[in-house]
Amino acid sequence: MEAIHPVFCTIVPPHVLDKLARAEDPALAGPARRTLEADAQQRTHRRLTTVIGAPSLAPSPGAADNKVHRLIHDAQHKTDLPGKVVRKEGAEPFKDATVNRAYAGLGATFELLLKAFGRNSIDGEGMPLIASVHFDRDYGNAFWDGEQMVFGDGDGEIFLDFTLPVDVMGHELAHGVTQHTANFSYFGQPGALNESMSDVIGSLVKQYVNDQTAAEADWLIGQGLLAERVQGVALRSMKAPGTAYDDDVLGKDPQPATMDDYVTTGRDNGGVHINSGIPNHAFYLLADALGGKAWERAGQIWYDTLTAGTLSTTPTFADFAQATVAASRARYHDGEETQALLKAWEQVGVPTTQKKAKL
Repeated sequence: MEAIHPVFCTIVPPHVLDKLARAEDPALAGPARRTLEADAQQRTHRRLTTVIGAPSLAPSPGAADNKVHRLIHDAQHKTDLPGKVVRKEGAEPFKDATVNRAYAGLGATFELLLKAFGRNSIDGEGMPLIASVHFDRDYGNAFWDGEQMVFGDGDGEIFLDFTLPVDVMGHELAHGVTQHTANFSYFGQPGALNESMSDVIGSLVKQYVNDQTAAEADWLIGQGLLAERVQGVALRSMKAPGTAYDDDVLGKDPQPATMDDYVTTGRDNGGVHINSGIPNHAFYLLADALGGKAWERAGQIWYDTLTAGTLSTTPTFADFAQATVAASRARYHDGEETQALLKAWEQVGVPTTQKKAKL
């Protein structure tokens, strides 16, 4: 595998925070600006860490027997990470509900990875799951920094506590899984695939926790995160990209569902949070067509693709689609899984066969 280059990945797209930062209401603009500033600082820190080298984490005490090892910190509304340790693995619930939700969300993600895919934590080798809550003041985001999870409390006006939706925790931890497997770069289509893989795993974590079938799931990312004043239901919708919100302050959800509406932009690392709607929708279409629990067959195909070692770090959507077909055929041959997969990619306009060069 190529060298791992951890990236700084947030759940709320920069274009959403940019929009909020220009709001006339200082109660909305102020927290958004501070969030953007904090994100910029963390992004710079991540680049420096990548150059210098991140400190190695001690192996989990349960690495040999597939046991989760969680460590939750309280950043105490500061930006120094990780903060004060407030709950260790096996400890009784803490007096702070945010701490307990983070603890439970990390555990749910670990359990899905282990029980559905046989993966022992993020790196496959029992990596400890570390999180910090109460990051900064009115911080409107959650992120994976290459080593740990970080959650803000939100501003209470647009965003609520980022530990409320379990799929947000699953999403960010999944960036760590991608980092330790396919290691997709974070720009353009590879970056959109990176984001999409996190949405897929995040949604699967929520469905696993709720014991839902594909038909019963809402396929929303971040449902319950938006405050009451916001005209919207979530940050993104895998079932219907582009419909998650339509708000006077936030604007309209810009995600496309098919390649016909692919967005070409230099912002948001080439639209990684925008065009991820296309592979997201392909996964939803596959899971919906197959029915049952989405992690059992659709999720298995995506996981096989991520861990096969056949993709470069800069795949196009077409590269990824072709790799999913190869993974499906390896596991399910040309059965209904592969046929549904081919149809799903066709519906979103992504080719699954290589075009022959003109002579």
